[in-house]
Amino acid sequence: MELLMVLCLLALFYGLSCLHKIVLRRRDQACYLLGYECYMPTDDMMLHTDSCVKVVIRNKNLGLEEFRFLLKTIVNSGIGEETYCPKNIIEGREDDATLADELLEMDDVIFDTLDKLFAKFSAISPSQIDILVVNVSMFSPAPSLTSRIVNRYKMREDIKTFNLSGMGCSASLIAIDVVQNLFKSYKNVNAIVVSTESISPHWYCGKEKSMMLTNCLFRSGGCSLLFTNNRDLKHQAKLKLNHLVRMHTGSSDEAYNCCIQVEDESGYKGFRLTKYLVKAASQGFTMNLRVLLPKVLPLREILRYLVVSKLKSAKSQKLKADEGIGLNLKTGIEHFCIHPGGRAIIDGIGKSLGLSDYDVEPSRMALYRFGNTSAAGFWYVFGYMEAKKRLKKGNRILMSGFGAGFKCNNIVWEVLKDLDDANVWKDCIDSYPPNTLVNPFIEKYSWLDDETLNFVRFDFSQIAA
Repeated sequence: MELLMVLCLLALFYGLSCLHKIVLRRRDQACYLLGYECYMPTDDMMLHTDSCVKVVIRNKNLGLEEFRFLLKTIVNSGIGEETYCPKNIIEGREDDATLADELLEMDDVIFDTLDKLFAKFSAISPSQIDILVVNVSMFSPAPSLTSRIVNRYKMREDIKTFNLSGMGCSASLIAIDVVQNLFKSYKNVNAIVVSTESISPHWYCGKEKSMMLTNCLFRSGGCSLLFTNNRDLKHQAKLKLNHLVRMHTGSSDEAYNCCIQVEDESGYKGFRLTKYLVKAASQGFTMNLRVLLPKVLPLREILRYLVVSKLKSAKSQKLKADEGIGLNLKTGIEHFCIHPGGRAIIDGIGKSLGLSDYDVEPSRMALYRFGNTSAAGFWYVFGYMEAKKRLKKGNRILMSGFGAGFKCNNIVWEVLKDLDDANVWKDCIDSYPPNTLVNPFIEKYSWLDDETLNFVRFDFSQIAA
């Protein structure tokens, strides 16, 4: 009898010991965002209406039809007059970018944001960084960009570095996934994620409409993020990563080809965006939410949704497309950080999730002020929320983005303290949101839609004069 009691106690002790180890392991695997820095380009890189028109006019392949298409696209894009582009494009060398132009573009973004990040967190020096992940989809030099950073900041020999390319606009979320998985294997480590995009050699100079869209949307930007899994630094952290779900629908030929780098019939290289892009995004987003939402929403909301869906099914009422997903996401999420890829994407996701204008305002404002800054775009949106003092301790934020391939990635963050850093928005946050988001192109160049131009020859080089 005593032997049985001893065995039971040993089994109980072993079980408690295993449970304790699991709890400690999960605690040490937390992923905290300590800070971030978004890139603010200089004024000589600003692409306002007049400078934008000069760039367009330099393309001798364009005619009246293409000018009208560009006018309509820019006006409907949701982009304002204060976005930025690389210096070689401003200088008129968009069709003749050099390797030096590409490296200069990368150095400006990467070193500017990292210098500011290390200055802000002086307690963590470059030699204390254990993991470095850089994502730039369209540029992969040798030595790598991570090697360029290691060399600049004289980082340790045992640092673990990763370069991600070709991942598209959701690449920063993928880079964060790399970090959080590495955090499961290493204790008390620090990580840096750098997200930007190479635009200088990728300005499309042809006339295919599906490839001209990227010129209207993509602009210069970037960010550097500092992460840790050291619980002793939790009190300094802004965010804690709660959930991350990735979906890849590249097995579908239509999804794979809806956003792809190609050459047009004249040999001009660019990115082709097809009409299937919206459907691919919708399908990937739906698949992702099926996995994510049960982890985020309270049980009562899920039960309510199931009951309502059952009643509708019993009445043979089909759910209309414009009714959205039917779930009230605000029962589990307070803020929505939709990637500012374009007005159609923001409005489409906002409508499907049943979001208000207030909810999608940060994404719209980031798009209007900075344009589509590719993978860094999330953090301009997050910066807007922080500058507006919306983020309070305990709030949860949903980051949603899409990327070529085709990918849909979602992250849910928990805010660890009230946030109020004006960051990259400090010089203009008081003037946002503006009274109107109407693009000045429509006022200055609406005459291009005059039908009489169809019957006359016009020297379009005079437009920018």
